[in-house]
Amino acid sequence: MHPAHPSDAAPATAVGHRSPITQRVILVLILLVTLLVAYLDRVNVSVLVADDGFLTAMGIKGQPVRVGLLMTVFLVAYGCANVLLSPIGDRLGPRRAMSLSIALWGASLVVGGLAPTFTLMLVSRAALGIGEGMHWPMQSKYVKHWFPPAQRGKANSVWLVGLMIGPAIAMPFITWIIGDLGWRPTFFVLAAMGLVPLALLWFFTADHPRQHRWVKPAEREAIEAGLAAELAAEAGAGAQSTAASVRAFVTNYRFWLLTVFYACFASVWWGTMTWLPSYLKEARHFDWKAMGAWAALPYLLGTVNVVFFGWLTDRVGRRAPFGAISMLGAAAGIYFGAHARDSATAAILISLGIASIAIGLPSVWALLQEIVPGKAVGAGAGAMNGIANGCSALAPVAIGFFISVSGGYMGGLMFLVGLTLVGFVCITVLAAEGR
Repeated sequence: MHPAHPSDAAPATAVGHRSPITQRVILVLILLVTLLVAYLDRVNVSVLVADDGFLTAMGIKGQPVRVGLLMTVFLVAYGCANVLLSPIGDRLGPRRAMSLSIALWGASLVVGGLAPTFTLMLVSRAALGIGEGMHWPMQSKYVKHWFPPAQRGKANSVWLVGLMIGPAIAMPFITWIIGDLGWRPTFFVLAAMGLVPLALLWFFTADHPRQHRWVKPAEREAIEAGLAAELAAEAGAGAQSTAASVRAFVTNYRFWLLTVFYACFASVWWGTMTWLPSYLKEARHFDWKAMGAWAALPYLLGTVNVVFFGWLTDRVGRRAPFGAISMLGAAAGIYFGAHARDSATAAILISLGIASIAIGLPSVWALLQEIVPGKAVGAGAGAMNGIANGCSALAPVAIGFFISVSGGYMGGLMFLVGLTLVGFVCITVLAAEGR
């Protein structure tokens, strides 16, 4: 029978043999699957708002500001939950905290699928945000516990691929479900898919290598040796308690520069994710199936960037310069794509711009894991992710506002270009310090 508490023993004792694959590899692949499913759940509304049936059922057809609220409400709840619930996650441990998160977001999807009104749909989106709000910081906590600093760029790049693959799969997949079955079944299919990461996390992971029964002594010793220098440095800095560790990063200007950078990243990410299908369908006049395919392109390209630059940042030993490159690439792609006359050219350029922000993604989390002391990495990840996503909640509704007052997307796209330049300045300061 599975142990009741992760500190007593590792999960998954029912399996009768040990895998020759290192448990770190298995863990990071499970984190990939978990994030992939989470992003399927998050972005289904991006395709739904391009569907007339959904807009009519919710009574928001022709009301772009209310359409933007569907993502904004999620992001506000998500951001608050990141900040407020991450300390609880630190106490529960990543395995139990993430399992609880998945159960809550699955329930929210069922509510969304049954929702008869726009108000109840907003409640469902808020519940999804709360459920996923504790999940993301725990992914980073797993990496902090299982990978030495020199390996975290690659480790982060593996699970962060889910951030790109999720939307890449979601756009055509949800488009297909809506086209064949209607919009309500999308919620129920996604709720059922959440059972997969829930089972993987509960039965095949542990909070620490020393708690996992399948970790061989050689692997455990290698991990602990790699973490020893970092733990010694943190102890020498006097971060002996979680509260002291939190104070250490809250008063660190580097943490706030990274947070502002990530807020700009998140605003571009959620702004384009919310409105890209509608932009391709309404402004660029792609049909329903073509829209689904084009909407997946940025995230397919982004997958390549996450994997390659996750490897490269460990090889180079620098993090911040890749963040600077990512913001400049996003600014150029979105700006020139918005001004392109040909629809296919516009779709390609904007896709390249969105994919560019993935260049700096593994570096962001590796930088955070360096700046924040180990005892508070969950709280630090939650604070950065929560503040950034809370700020980015303005982006979907701001674009909706620009659409409503101008009848077009240009103002909203230029708003995002401006944010990329702010992010570039912040991360360049860290790059100048040699990070």
